[in-house]
Amino acid sequence: MPPVAVAAGLLIAIQLVVRAALAFGGYFYWDDLILVGRAGTQNLLSPSYLFHDHDGHVMPGAFLVAGIITRLAPLVWAWPAVSLVVLQLLVSLSVLRALYVILGWRPVLVIPLCFALFTPLGVPGFAWWAAALNSLPMLAAMAWVCADAVMLVRTGNRRYAVSGVLVYLGGLLFFEKSAVIPFVAFAVVALLRHVRGDNTAVGTVWRRGVQLWAPALAVTAAWVALYLIVVDHRRWSSDLAMTWDLLRRSVTYGIVPGLAGGPWEWQRWAPASPWGVPPASVMILGWLALATVLAVSLLRKQRLGLVWLVAAGYALACQIPIYLLRSSKFTALELAQTLRYFPDLVIVLTLLAAVGFCAPNRASAGWLNASPTRTAAVTGAAVAFTASSLYSTSTFLTSWRDNPAQPYLQNAIRSLAQARSSSAAPLLDQEVDPLVLQRVAHPENLASHMFALIRDRPEFAQYTTQLRMLNASGHLVDANVTWTRTIVIGPVPGCGYLVQPDADVRMPLDGPLLPADWTAEINYLANSEGSMQMSLNEGPETKVPVHPGLNRVFVRLPGAGDAITVRATTAALSLCLASGPVGYLAPRQ
Repeated sequence: MPPVAVAAGLLIAIQLVVRAALAFGGYFYWDDLILVGRAGTQNLLSPSYLFHDHDGHVMPGAFLVAGIITRLAPLVWAWPAVSLVVLQLLVSLSVLRALYVILGWRPVLVIPLCFALFTPLGVPGFAWWAAALNSLPMLAAMAWVCADAVMLVRTGNRRYAVSGVLVYLGGLLFFEKSAVIPFVAFAVVALLRHVRGDNTAVGTVWRRGVQLWAPALAVTAAWVALYLIVVDHRRWSSDLAMTWDLLRRSVTYGIVPGLAGGPWEWQRWAPASPWGVPPASVMILGWLALATVLAVSLLRKQRLGLVWLVAAGYALACQIPIYLLRSSKFTALELAQTLRYFPDLVIVLTLLAAVGFCAPNRASAGWLNASPTRTAAVTGAAVAFTASSLYSTSTFLTSWRDNPAQPYLQNAIRSLAQARSSSAAPLLDQEVDPLVLQRVAHPENLASHMFALIRDRPEFAQYTTQLRMLNASGHLVDANVTWTRTIVIGPVPGCGYLVQPDADVRMPLDGPLLPADWTAEINYLANSEGSMQMSLNEGPETKVPVHPGLNRVFVRLPGAGDAITVRATTAALSLCLASGPVGYLAPRQ
C-alpha cells in the first residue's frame, strides 16, 4: 500500500476518534427534539412526515433516518452519536476518494485532506444531530459526485454518470442545499482541465459529461419545484443591510480564523448554540495564512486565477441565500459566527486546493522545489494547523456540553417511571421547559410529544385527578393551578352551576383569557358515572369523565375567551360545579 494511503488512513482514524469524543460528549439539542417528537407521533412513511416544511428545509431522508433511530431507542443519545460517527466516516472516505481521483497518491494529497478533516469550520455542523443529518450526507454526496464527474470526463465510462446521479439524488433527500452539487462538480472538472492547459475546458467538460449534467439538471429542476410546493416561502424575510453585515461577520469571525484552526474561543447563551469569538491573534493568523497561501500558490503555479475566483465566489454564494432568508432587524450577528453554514465550503476549498496542485509549476519558482526546508515548513504548518484546530474543537465541546436539555430529559425519564409505579392517574399535558424547547416549536414542545415513545411513564391526557408537572429541572412534582382567572360563583344556591343533558351551561370568568393552553380546576358533585364536554369561547371541546359524589378534576382547555361552556353528555347525569381557578400550572409550595 502506498505510504500516502497509509498516512491518509491514519489521519482519518485520528479524526474519527476526535469526532467520536465530540459526538458522545454531546446530547439532544433543540431541532433534535423536534425530530424526536415528530417521530413519536407520526407515521414514518407518511408524506406529511417525510415532506414536512422544517424551518424551510425539505429533508425526507433525514426525517426517515432520525425516525428509525428514535423509534429503536427513544431519547437514548448513544445511537444518534453512532450515526454521526458513521456519517462522518462516509464523508471522510468520499473526500479521500475525490482527492485520490484528482491527485493520485501524491504526497501533496495529505495537505487538503488534513484541512478537510480537522478544520473547526465543520465542527458545529457535525455536533448538532439535526444539522448533521442535513449536511453530512450532502458533503459525502458532493465529494463522491465530483470524483465521478472527473472519472466520467476522463474515461467516458457511463457508470460514473449513473452513480453520480443516484448519489446526487440521495444528497437531495437529506438537504435541499445539495442542489449546488452538479454546479460544484462541473466547476471542479472544468478547472482541473483548465489548469492542465485546456483552453476550451467548459465545452469539453459539458460534451464529455453530458450524461451526468443533463439528468442532474432535470433532477434539480424537479426538486426545486417540489421544494417550492412544500415550503411556505411567504414567511421568508430579507434585509439587505443585515445580510451584508452577516456576510462580513462570517468572513472575518468565521472563515478567516478557521483557516488558521480558529476560533479557539466560543460563547453560549442557553438555549442558543455556541458561536465563535476569535481573539485578534487568531484573526491576524488567519489573514496571514490566507495571504501566504495566495502569494505562494501564485508564485509557484500557473493558471490559478480562476481557481481562486471560484473559491472566493463560493465562499460568498454559499452563505448569501441563507442570510437573505434569515436576515431581519431581529437577527443577531452571532448567527454568522456559529459556523453551521460552512461544511460544504470546507469540501469545495479542499477539492479546489487539489485542483490547484495539478497546475503546472512556474519555471521561475525553482526555489520552491522539493527540499528538506520545504518539507519541514509544510510539515510544521500542518502540525500547527491541526493543533490549533484540535484546541478549537476542545473548547467547542466544553461549550457544547453546557446543555440544559440533558439533565432535564434524564430527570424527566426517571421521574415519569417513578410516577407510573406510584399512581395510575394520567398526567396533564404541558410544555417542557423553554430552555429545552420553546413554544415556537409547538406542538413538539409538549411533553406528550417529547416523551411519546417512552414506555415506562403514565399516560398523557387532557384531564387528571392528580395534578403533577415537570419543573424546570425535569422532576415531576405536585402542582396547583394559578389564579389567573376565577370561575364566577354560580347562581344556584348550594350547587353553583347545575349542568344537565338538556342544555349547555355558561360559566363566566372574572376576566378574559388570551389564546393559550389553560388549565381549569373543576370541583363538582355528580349523581352518577358519566362525562361532560368543556370548552372556552374560542377553542376545542374537551371530554371529561365524571364519577358519583364530590370530586375534583383538572382539565386542559386550549383557546381563549371569558367563559367556560359545559355540557353533560350522559343521559340522566346531573352535575353541580363550583367556582375555581383557571390558569397555568405551578409547582406546589
